[in-house]
Amino acid sequence: MFVYLGPLLFVIAWFCALMGWTAPGADGSTPFDEQALRWMLFLGMGWFLAGNSIPHIFFGEATAKAIGWVNNGFQYEVGFASLGIGLAGIFAAFSDSPDAWVTASIAGGLFLLLAGVNHVREIFRDRNYAPGNTVILISDIGVPVSLLVLLISTGAIG
Repeated sequence: MFVYLGPLLFVIAWFCALMGWTAPGADGSTPFDEQALRWMLFLGMGWFLAGNSIPHIFFGEATAKAIGWVNNGFQYEVGFASLGIGLAGIFAAFSDSPDAWVTASIAGGLFLLLAGVNHVREIFRDRNYAPGNTVILISDIGVPVSLLVLLISTGAIG
């Protein structure tokens, strides 16, 4: 079930933005690109990674198996990192500081993108088609690309 959390929250974040729903930390006059960025920080990255910490910390054996790996303790580290980065994303969504958006996006975006690169490597090298190694690519690639595009669009980065 947790395998689908990231892709689901990624889609929900875009759905909320496209529906024109006011994002956390925004108001009705906030432009679309900033609304979408805040939704992506809040749900697509923030709650995804915060929620992702639970199976990694408390259900490490089952989570490793869903990814197609063997648990050797790495799950705790991934879980702790996910929790911290996720909370930073949630905080940034409520912030009016473009610096907070960029900082959280760098941490979360690189974490997810590089995890995605590792998953792709596992697909080709080990033929690892476990759902936790394949389905997760939707958010591992989609969230960082969305964050980058939205940061450029809002002018938070040039």
